[in-house]
Amino acid sequence: MSVKIEESWRKVLHAEFEKPYFQHLIAFVKGEYATATVYPPGPLIFHAFDACPFDKVKVVILGQDPYHGKGQAHGLSFSVAEGVRTPPSLQNIFKELQSDLPNTPPAPNGNLDRWAEQGVLLLNATLTVRAGEPGSHQKKGWEQFTDAVIQKISEEKEHVVFILWGAYAQKKGEIIDTRKHLVLKAAHPSPYAADRGFFGSKPFSQTNAYLEKNGLAPINW
Repeated sequence: MSVKIEESWRKVLHAEFEKPYFQHLIAFVKGEYATATVYPPGPLIFHAFDACPFDKVKVVILGQDPYHGKGQAHGLSFSVAEGVRTPPSLQNIFKELQSDLPNTPPAPNGNLDRWAEQGVLLLNATLTVRAGEPGSHQKKGWEQFTDAVIQKISEEKEHVVFILWGAYAQKKGEIIDTRKHLVLKAAHPSPYAADRGFFGSKPFSQTNAYLEKNGLAPINW
């Protein structure tokens, strides 16, 4: 089965695409898109990979589900399409960014493609969701696939920064080799949790300091 995904990722993940669980997953997802409203739009399911090739990955920001509202999800965790109102979690991310790196200009919009193009993989654990039904595509195989993505980055690259916000992301990140990567953990940026350790966690300055220490260009957040 052919998956439309960026070439460097295809090489790294080719064995995954042939596994039975992935075949079942794709059959399920195709059925969902044929019979229900599902986000993101089909061509953007693998947008995180297309926007940030494997050989360019320097930072991974792990999310859980795509946004389930109309026009929001476009394949990058926490990001929304241009022209869409910035969701509360992303508003809090931008607040922390301004506090952490005060010279950063205010975000022009909620589209984080500008981060992805610099090597930030904005990866959701689950890559699709039914409209208005958060979690509706969990435990169908996506989590196994994105675990394999994290494992490949951990094994085959070095000096990557993994940003894990909230208990879900932190549990999923347990497979990361902390001897050769930096793992930053904090509370989730959602309004329900941000005051419990997200604000003041300084992920952006810590990321850039680590990248520069290891001879890599910092991210222009």
